[in-house]
Amino acid sequence: MLESVWLVHPDGAMCNAFRRRFAGLRGVRVVQGRFEDLEPHDCFVTAGNAFGLMTAGIDAAVVRVFGEGLMRRVQHRVMSDYYGEQPVGTAFVIGTEYAAISFLVHAPTMRVPGNIEGTDKVYSATWAALLAVQAHNLTAARKIETVAFPAMGTGFGRVPFDEAARQMAVAYRHYLEPPHRLDWEFVAERQRAICYDGPRQVVR
Repeated sequence: MLESVWLVHPDGAMCNAFRRRFAGLRGVRVVQGRFEDLEPHDCFVTAGNAFGLMTAGIDAAVVRVFGEGLMRRVQHRVMSDYYGEQPVGTAFVIGTEYAAISFLVHAPTMRVPGNIEGTDKVYSATWAALLAVQAHNLTAARKIETVAFPAMGTGFGRVPFDEAARQMAVAYRHYLEPPHRLDWEFVAERQRAICYDGPRQVVR
């Protein structure tokens, strides 16, 4: 299990949404600031597109720090593991060769840049990232204990801050509280958690 999840964004409104939606979940730290200014940690999650074209938004910031070689390695994984198109809802861990942040998780929120409001893609990408880290930790000699997330889907995806924070928090809660049974009651409960904000359906 992860020890700590950092939620990172320069906008105070997004940080307030993180604090509200993640309230009560363990190991959460909200950091108001830019990715480039983060203190050392184990792993950063980048929320991009299905083709590993890391030329805008948080992806571009990652490439500025880690170098274009990282983007080429991400694209090689996309080509070798996914035949050139990584589906939303999948993620992989890759080494950065950068001492302050040893690993990156590539977890697309969209196939190509565009509006994803009204979908569950923020949840799917966050869930995939958490599972990728968990799988890494089962076999790797160097474990990931602290992972930092940006606000998934809020740039080109145009997901409102509060809704992005809600879906990310749901994914993290599901990670912290795995089920002890699989039946239709559980399925209905999880579907409601993902698609509804209280009584209001927000994912169609």
